[in-house]
Amino acid sequence: MVETRELKLDIERVGTVSALLTRPDHARACYVLAHGAGADMRHSFMEKVAEGLASRGIATLRFNFPYMEKKQGRPDQPAVAHATIRAAVQAAARLCPGVTLVAGGKSFGGRMTSQAQSKAPFSGVKGLAFLGFPLHAAKKPSTERAEHLADVEIPMLFLQGTRDGLADLGLLKPVIAALGAKAMLHEVEGGDHSFAVLKKSGRTNENALTEVLDALTAWIDQLG
Repeated sequence: MVETRELKLDIERVGTVSALLTRPDHARACYVLAHGAGADMRHSFMEKVAEGLASRGIATLRFNFPYMEKKQGRPDQPAVAHATIRAAVQAAARLCPGVTLVAGGKSFGGRMTSQAQSKAPFSGVKGLAFLGFPLHAAKKPSTERAEHLADVEIPMLFLQGTRDGLADLGLLKPVIAALGAKAMLHEVEGGDHSFAVLKKSGRTNENALTEVLDALTAWIDQLG
C-alpha cells in the first residue's frame, strides 16, 4: 500500500506552501524532492519519480517553492528557497522517523538544496541526490554554480544525462572528481536534462527513468 498525503509547510517569515508525502508501507528511506525552476511538485516527472520510488520502498516529500505556490514566474531568492527546503526536511524527519533521510531534487531544486547544505548542514540528512544538476545555463558552459559543493561534507549522487544541455560532462566530471569519494556520478546514456532519450537510441524515456530510479535506490540503500 502507498499513501499520499497533502500537507502544508510553514516557512518562517515567508508563508505557507503545499507539499505531498508519498509513503509506502514499511518505507526504509525518505527523499526530500525539490522541483525544478519551471514546473511544480505535481509535474509528471515529479509524479513518476515519487511513484517509482514508492514501488521501491522509498517515500518522497515533494513541495512547492513559494514563487511556484503563488504562480509567479521568477524563482525565489536563494535564502527563501533554502528556508523552504529546511522546512521540508524538518517535516520529512517528523513524518518518517527512523528511516534514511536524503534530500535533493530536479535541477534548480537540487542546486538550492546543496547550497543550503553547504551553508548549514541539515539535521539527519545522510546524502544529497541530484536529478540533473544544472552546472550552467544553456550554451554558457562554466563551473561557478558548483563551487559551493566543496563545502558539502555528506555523500552526493549526480544523476546526469549525457545530452544534458545544462551540464557539460567535460566540465562536470572534473568537478565531481575533485570532490573525492563523497561524490558519485551516474551517467544516463543519451538522456537530456530530464533523462528523455532519442527514439534512435533504441530505448524509451521509461527505460531511462527506470535506470535513474534503480541507481538512486541502490545509492540510498548504501547510505542506510
